[in-house]
Amino acid sequence: MSINPLPKVLFFDVFGTVVEWRSCVTRALMKAATRALLDSEKQLSVDVRIRAEAMTTEDWQAIAVEWRASYGHFTASFDPSSAFVSVDEHHYTYIQKLLQQRGLGGLFTDKERWDIALCWHRLEPWSDTVEGLRLLNRQFRTCTLSNGNVALLEDLRDYGSLPFTDVASAEHFGAYKPSPQVYHGAAKRFGLEPSECGMVAAHLYDLKAAKALGFMTIYVERPQEENLSAEQAAEAREEGFVDQWFGLGCGGLVEVAKRFGIPTQMSS
Repeated sequence: MSINPLPKVLFFDVFGTVVEWRSCVTRALMKAATRALLDSEKQLSVDVRIRAEAMTTEDWQAIAVEWRASYGHFTASFDPSSAFVSVDEHHYTYIQKLLQQRGLGGLFTDKERWDIALCWHRLEPWSDTVEGLRLLNRQFRTCTLSNGNVALLEDLRDYGSLPFTDVASAEHFGAYKPSPQVYHGAAKRFGLEPSECGMVAAHLYDLKAAKALGFMTIYVERPQEENLSAEQAAEAREEGFVDQWFGLGCGGLVEVAKRFGIPTQMSS
């Protein structure tokens, strides 16, 4: 990769970029619903039971997708001057709203809703993630830079055996991406200038904000994350805020390491 000088730290978006959420969250919702329906001690109303039994995999996935979208709206509209509200808290609050909208408000207890909200702590890495990070660690410090709160990111790191050298969260900076406060805070946390940092993400808004502050940017496309049309991709490329673009099927983070000239045959 012809970047001179090379960044000293690579920061990574996590949800969608490093870990896959769609099928993981859908499965968690379905398993929780099955447990609730089979619990002989749970006194569900007839209406709630009928509605829950009628839910299909597609219905639960629709909830997962809407839940994820709500996270984006929450972080984008958050006022950094107000008291910080974690993503965990948002997930807990919003899942009840989604369930109530579908007549499923009484399906889970408060404790069960919290456990469901914490399913975001148990997401699977993409197939190239762990190996790609291991390779990149040979040349860089690798650090999360996610809107997920610290406990969430630490759990994801442990659950998926993600070999990040460091963990940084929007929670550390009291704001959410794409606020400049987060990117500046991340650079300062390592005693670096933005020009000494790289941002890796599957979301163009994230990279556009990072690039505006001087970060080197790497786009790693992931299935169903942005679903860019050819025209949208071409427009984004033409704007010039992405330094390196890795499309679907290119090898993900392993290919990023290759572009940096890191040999992959020594990875075992």
